[in-house]
Amino acid sequence: MTVLVDDPIWPAHGRLWAHLVSDDSIDELHAFARANDVPARAFDLDHYDVPEELIPRLVAAGAHQVKGKELVRRLIASGLRVRGRDRR
Repeated sequence: MTVLVDDPIWPAHGRLWAHLVSDDSIDELHAFARANDVPARAFDLDHYDVPEELIPRLVAAGAHQVKGKELVRRLIASGLRVRGRDRR
């Protein structure tokens, strides 16, 4: 059971964004997000989009910071990944 956050490399709305995922369950992900004041509107089917400035707080709360490829690999391996073609 691990919550992961990748590096903030995605620009949008004048800031950089990262992804927050669980490699165990969506329920674990939602609970972690709620406990760390990540707004529900940031959820996108299998991850939360989080701004760069929130990452230190998430890591202090127990999220493991990993590279993007590692995050995607572990999300796919968990069976929680929602593929792009299934997002419609």
